[in-house]
Amino acid sequence: MTEPIFSVQHLHKRFGDNTVVNDLSFDIAPGECLGVIGPNGAGKTTTIRMCLGQTVPDAGQIHAMGMRMPQDARAIKSRLGVVSQMDTLDPDFNLEENILVYGRYFGMSKAAVAQRVPKLLEFASLTHKAKSKPGELSGGMKRRLSLARALVNDPDLLMLDEPTTGLDPQARHLMWERLQVLLQQGKSILLTTHFMDEAERLCSRLLVIDHGKKIAEGKPRDLIAQHLEPDVVEVFGQGAVALQDSALKQYAQRLEVSGETLFFYTREAAPLLQALQAYPLLRTLHRPANLEDLFLKLTGRQIREEG
Repeated sequence: MTEPIFSVQHLHKRFGDNTVVNDLSFDIAPGECLGVIGPNGAGKTTTIRMCLGQTVPDAGQIHAMGMRMPQDARAIKSRLGVVSQMDTLDPDFNLEENILVYGRYFGMSKAAVAQRVPKLLEFASLTHKAKSKPGELSGGMKRRLSLARALVNDPDLLMLDEPTTGLDPQARHLMWERLQVLLQQGKSILLTTHFMDEAERLCSRLLVIDHGKKIAEGKPRDLIAQHLEPDVVEVFGQGAVALQDSALKQYAQRLEVSGETLFFYTREAAPLLQALQAYPLLRTLHRPANLEDLFLKLTGRQIREEG
């Protein structure tokens, strides 16, 4: 069995009376993208901070590339690339200078970094903006520059904390394309995200956490098959929600309501769709179960605020 490039064992973290991370363990294999998903306040960002040595765990161990965090934090960080939620680009430097200065933080010579800058800008599709400053870039361009900058030290493992939040669909797809290229090159990725389509597209394995604890782990399609019925019929329109108490419920293994939409989770959709023809004013959508259904089943539909 291949030795994991990154390993977290029995991690615990409390802030006052609040347990933020509770006995969390996971491994990342070389060339793997591990996605960490969970609602706001689940402990994702605190976990990332401990993995980066920015927050010291109360208990547990973190091993990376044969070393330990935080004891060997400096040596581990030299082999990591990080893209945080917040924009940390220097507004006073142009794109070339942002990468050049960042490379110097790793002790790379000016000549060595300068040699990498053109390739990194090309990778990010930003060659034409080399002399521009971050303030002149779109949100998608800034995220691609942050990714290019994180690659300056040719890291073995990338840690990406919600890298596409706030991007429009086109910018997100371009970012996904770049991340796929990195995975094909053999890079390992730890990714936190709120976008289930992003997790399903990029991640070979998923870790679902809530209240600081692991509640599920596995390949996306395996998790869907394990926890969900294969078919979902969404019914919406005036009076749709009232159907949860009607004879139609016999056709579903499980019913859920969100807003004005009634969700039928079923192993056989045909009888339900036939019965719904008696309600011509209602709209229906028949689709396979997906990661969003999994996320909502495991963590609930109630919105949680940050903090």
